[in-house]
Amino acid sequence: MRIAVLVKQVPASDKVKMDEETGTMVRSALDAELNPLDLYAVEEAIRIKEKTNGAEITVVSMGPPRAVDAIKEAIAMGCDSGVLLSDKVFGGADTWATARTLSAALEKLGTFDLIFSGERATDGETGQVGPSVAAQLDMPALTYVSKIRQIGDGKIVVERAIEGGHEVVESSLPALLSVVKEINEPRMPNLTGKIRARKTEVLTMTAADVGLDSSTTGLTGSPTRVVKVFYPSMSRNGTIVDGRDPDDAVQKLLQFLNEKALV
Repeated sequence: MRIAVLVKQVPASDKVKMDEETGTMVRSALDAELNPLDLYAVEEAIRIKEKTNGAEITVVSMGPPRAVDAIKEAIAMGCDSGVLLSDKVFGGADTWATARTLSAALEKLGTFDLIFSGERATDGETGQVGPSVAAQLDMPALTYVSKIRQIGDGKIVVERAIEGGHEVVESSLPALLSVVKEINEPRMPNLTGKIRARKTEVLTMTAADVGLDSSTTGLTGSPTRVVKVFYPSMSRNGTIVDGRDPDDAVQKLLQFLNEKALV
């Protein structure tokens, strides 16, 4: 069984900066980490591998060269290999262009029985990339997966977290699963895993390698744009009541409440 896990490197701090001209995130000066919600996808893939003879896991990510660290972390947890899609023309991609690049790379890498993704990335909060990859690869997309009940005979049965409970869904394979935190508890990489990750060479693929040009990926190939970026200002227009004269303070408070139709 061949398994792919889609991961993303995201800012590790809340000091996110935006390029006001392009509407894209400035990532170069930020501390980064493996998207926390992708850890659950990585963990679930590893658990399937541990139960399935001959299963192999390939971690795939799109980002700048330093995004290799996120891939290495997934390998340290137990994945087998990694692929980094890194090219200047990929920069500024929206969710559609990102999914286009990822799906093109997955097609180049061969057929996968299962593709995992996290519910969403913490820097974008859209949850669109995983299902969009499934659509572009023409395979079923199972979203909000909270439990895998059965895999075998060319099909998979899962539970999906929905409002007010869960639903059971059966699908043919191959399929893409977008998982939620409820599905497992991610493991910590051990020393052996970290050593293996350090020794594992991550394959880097460019736009030419996946057969794409700038018209179909990156900022140029993105059908959606951020047209304006602004930072909200925090201001409070309050009234200070001098409490040295209790009677006067009470009258002013009652006047304020009456003006606001609160009493």
